[in-house]
Formats: sequence, C-alpha cells, structure tokens
Amino acid sequence: MNKKGFIFDLDGVIVDTAKYHFLAWKKLANSIGVDFSEVQNEQLKGVSRVKSLEKILAWGNKTLSEDAFNDLMSKKNDDYLSYIEKMDDTEILPDVTMVLNYLIQNNQPISLGSASKNARTILTKVNLLKKFDTIVDGNDVSKAKPDPEVFLSAAKLLDMTPEDCIVFEDSVAGVQAANAANMVSIGIGEAEVLHEADYIFKDFTEMSQEFLKGLINDKRA
Repeated sequence: MNKKGFIFDLDGVIVDTAKYHFLAWKKLANSIGVDFSEVQNEQLKGVSRVKSLEKILAWGNKTLSEDAFNDLMSKKNDDYLSYIEKMDDTEILPDVTMVLNYLIQNNQPISLGSASKNARTILTKVNLLKKFDTIVDGNDVSKAKPDPEVFLSAAKLLDMTPEDCIVFEDSVAGVQAANAANMVSIGIGEAEVLHEADYIFKDFTEMSQEFLKGLINDKRA
C-alpha cells in the first residue's frame, strides 16, 4: 500500500476546544468592558493569541499599555488551561479515533499540525498522544495559518513530500494553509465556510474507509 502523510489540526477537528477559547475570551473581553459574541469568536479561530486580543481591543475601541496587554494574554491562557485541565477522552469528536486507528492499521504516518501551544497537553488528556508519529504546534512555528509553515514542518518531520500529504482542517485559514502547501485539503465543518477545501465533510462520521483508502492510493493525494 502507498504511504501518505496525514496531518490533523487539533481544535475543532480532533476535539472541540473552541468552546473553551470562547469562554476564556468572553471573560477577558467583558473584564475590560467589551461585548463579545460567538460571531466574533469565529473570527478568532486559528488566529494567534496576540492577534486575537488586538481584534478584541479594536472591536471595543480600547487601548492598553504593553504590560496590561501581556497580563491579559496571560490571564486568558490561565482561564483556558483551567478548562482543558478537566478534559478526558469523552471530548474526542465522533469517529476521530476510528479514522486514526484505520490509518495506523494501514501504516500511514500521522502528524498533528496545530497553532495551539497546549496541543501536547490536550492530546495527553484525551489519551491520543501515542497515536501521532510527530507533533507540530504553536511552540514549533512562528508563522500563523494561512501561512503553510506548520504543515510544511509536519511533512518534513514525517519525511513526506507536501504533495503526498493530506490535511484535515476546520478553519478557512487552515484550509488556505494546506492549499498553499500544495497538500490535499479536507474541510471538517460547513461547506459554505470551507468551500476552498478539496473535500468537505460535516464531521468524521461522514468519512468512509473507502474514502480513506482512496486518499492513500491516489497518485495526486
């Protein structure tokens, strides 16, 4: 059987930590007198912590000193970590484990490609860390998606060419990063949002083993 590199984003693909980011950002925004909605939270998906806070300040027309800015970022991360501290394997999204196990059974190399600086902690909490051959997270890269750095780094660690890699992503920036890296992009979520992806599924329950087999054997993928 062919070998392909399978690269998974974390938030919204393997686990839904977006809800914890929302709660932590909302608490932060409200603490400085800025309203914060789920619609605004969508605009922070896949965006770095610094850029996210800059957006919140812009929405609220607020300015902060550098010290206050850094203090808020630190508080947001502490709040977020207190939520993920309580995570367990019940938080893995439907059929993710089945897909990972199928790839492992077929000797396909698997990597994580996430902007999260807490990726290893989360994977450990949900008992999935051992299923990944390599991990590239926010501690390993300097450029945020849609820059393809995170995926290109993952391909390199897997010893695969970008053209032989397949990326699972739930954000527009992530899909764009996969496309920029010349990888096969698979959107997990809403078709109207992720229309730039090569393939789109609402979630992994819609993905058949035949489809995965096709990805492995496809000469382009």
